[in-house]
Amino acid sequence: MAAKWIELVTGSLEQKKQYKQYKKRIEALPEPHGAAAKALERYLMYYGGMATDGETALKMFGDFADLWERAVADGTPVRAIVGEDPVEFAETFAQAYGGTRWIDKERARLTKAIDDAERGEQK
Repeated sequence: MAAKWIELVTGSLEQKKQYKQYKKRIEALPEPHGAAAKALERYLMYYGGMATDGETALKMFGDFADLWERAVADGTPVRAIVGEDPVEFAETFAQAYGGTRWIDKERARLTKAIDDAERGEQK
């Protein structure tokens, strides 16, 4: 009973556990892969491509960690992963996870505000 109440307030405890596991995987990457993965992760957080639903975000994080772990295992250089434009790589990667994003809510809010304002002008 208490766990359900806590999850209602804080979010899924299982998802928090999975996120912590993801962070450990990224921390364990050797350099230069670890530094590159952390830099891309930071950009993804600021970019706003992060899904607002935890399930989609965790899927993306898991795939992101898999990508870097596989690259390390195969000896793939960082540039072979991200290409010449790391921004394009990060944004394309994030767009592959089509869950609801925080910006989607803001887009809807902006559209509604403009629609409401326009209706107010027509009265």
